Amino acid sequence: MEIQKILPHRFPFLLVDRITALEPGVSIEGYKNVSISEPVFQGHFPDHPIYPGVMIIEGMAQAGGVLAFKSMDAAGRENTQDKVVYFMSIDKAKFRAPVTPGDQLVYRLEVIKNKGAVWFLDGKALVDGKLVAEAQLKAMIVDK
Repeated sequence: MEIQKILPHRFPFLLVDRITALEPGVSIEGYKNVSISEPVFQGHFPDHPIYPGVMIIEGMAQAGGVLAFKSMDAAGRENTQDKVVYFMSIDKAKFRAPVTPGDQLVYRLEVIKNKGAVWFLDGKALVDGKLVAEAQLKAMIVDK
């Protein structure tokens, strides 16, 4: 429920189930349990379900949004309902292995740098400790 207080996303587009580690201004780890009942598998692909790479990147970005909000000063954190995180860029994205129903997709993000409201993050997605995707993300916290 705390994730939903920070992020505006809701089912079926809330892609972070739980945050397991957080060091404000430094790093975050969280996960998503990938389930066959998710609407995306109706079309991607019905006979061979693969979790889309763009959804993996979006999940990383959502975890990064939690990190950015939790890294704000106390005054900024009080007004999270009035803020939103916008993607600015995705660089060096690579997909290493498919993600399928039943997998637990772990997101690990580290801050490369932070300049005011702009965050540069190094993201990795893993399943069973194996790297399945990675990307560098840039995002900005803005007023709604």
